[in-house]
Amino acid sequence: MPTLEETKKYTVQDYMTWNDDKRWELIEGAPYDMTPAPSPRHQEIHRNMTRILDNALRGKPGVLYYAPIDVVLSENDVVQPDHLVVCDRSKITEKNIQGAPDLIIEVLSPATAKKDRGEKKDLYERHGVKEYLLVDPEGQYVERFLLGPDGRYSRGQVFGARETLSLQTLDDLQVPLWEVFGVEPPDAAQA
Repeated sequence: MPTLEETKKYTVQDYMTWNDDKRWELIEGAPYDMTPAPSPRHQEIHRNMTRILDNALRGKPGVLYYAPIDVVLSENDVVQPDHLVVCDRSKITEKNIQGAPDLIIEVLSPATAKKDRGEKKDLYERHGVKEYLLVDPEGQYVERFLLGPDGRYSRGQVFGARETLSLQTLDDLQVPLWEVFGVEPPDAAQA
C-alpha cells in the first residue's frame, strides 16, 4: 500500500488498489486500519450472532453477510461491519455491497468502540441504515438505534444479556441475547 498522507481525502478507487495484509475502512475519505485482530470473546459473540441470524433468515428476504466484506456507501466511504443484512438484492454486486444495508451490527472492541459509537454511527445514519446495533462483549448488552422518518437515529435502546431483541427491520425477528452472549437463559437465572 502507498504511504498515507494525513491531509489527503481518499476514494473508493484508491482503497481498491491497497493490497497489503491489513484490513482498512474509509470514512469521509480518511483511512482507518482495522488492526489488531478481534479478541476470542469478540469472535465468540460474532460466531453466535452469525449462527442465530443465519438460522432465523432462512426463507426470508434478507441476506446476511459478515466481515470482511466491503460496503461502499459513497465515493469516500467504505466500511466492513461485523454483520450486515441486505434486503434489496440489487445492492449486492460481485465485488461488494453498494449502498446502505438494512441492518448493521458492530461488536465493540477497545480499539474500535469510539469509532463505532461516533464516526460510524453518524455515517450509517447519514446513509440511511435503518437499524444499527452495538454489541458490547464486556458489559453484555446491545444498544440499538432505529432510523426515524426524519432520517435521524432515535435515542439508543439498551437490551441486557437475558433479554430478547426484536429486530424491527427484519419483521420483528427475535434474537435471544443470552445465546449471543453465551449466558444462562432468563428462566435458568431465576431458578
